[in-house]
Amino acid sequence: MSNSKSKAAISLTTGLEDAERVTIAFLMAVGAAESGRPTMMFLTKEAVRLVVPGVAVGTACEGCPPLPGLIERYAKAGGRYLVCPICIDSKKLDATGFIAGAVPGGTVQLWEWIGDGATTFSY
Repeated sequence: MSNSKSKAAISLTTGLEDAERVTIAFLMAVGAAESGRPTMMFLTKEAVRLVVPGVAVGTACEGCPPLPGLIERYAKAGGRYLVCPICIDSKKLDATGFIAGAVPGGTVQLWEWIGDGATTFSY
């Protein structure tokens, strides 16, 4: 399997309570997707709020790229999100209003997507 075609899975548990960690996770995801890798972000805990329109705004630090720009680049590169359904329910979020590319799905769906292998990162 060629590196340019292998999948990338980025697991993110953190929301805007740690915007720098969120930014780093998105930088990794954008880099993978823009380099041609099928890329999935698996969002759990507070990270599930990031796919609610209007939530992922702002800039984490001086010199950091703004989150809306990273999200736009990720979408343009074909990046997708798998959003923990238990977390969606516990936070009383409406999955029908998530941003494009975000669907509810848990660990089984993540492993099905990964298949034979993927490069993974966890934040």
